[in-house]
Amino acid sequence: MTVEDIRKILGARVLTGEDRLREEVTSACGADMMSDVLAFSIDHSVLLTGLCNLQVIRTAELLDIVCIVLVRGKKPDEAMIALAREGGIILLVTGHRMFSACGMLYEAGLHGGAV
Repeated sequence: MTVEDIRKILGARVLTGEDRLREEVTSACGADMMSDVLAFSIDHSVLLTGLCNLQVIRTAELLDIVCIVLVRGKKPDEAMIALAREGGIILLVTGHRMFSACGMLYEAGLHGGAV
């Protein structure tokens, strides 16, 4: 699935990485605790989170996460947007709640990694 597919499914707005929407993602992770993301995320994944701070971007950089989707219409500050842009992380925002957004992506064929 591409990031563009994810954007369409979630009706998300693109904040960074407009030129990389054809990038492939292989799995998804939904979490607000970055320790869970560190434990369960796989490369080339998308992270869905309601956490809106710089640690989300730094965690994504460590794990080769392609795209972050901020759920519940969260609004990142300019520092978060700039760090995502600098790190080459695609940043999307959707109004859906995390449970719904994860379910929509799962139903469309994007799954998490095995635990």
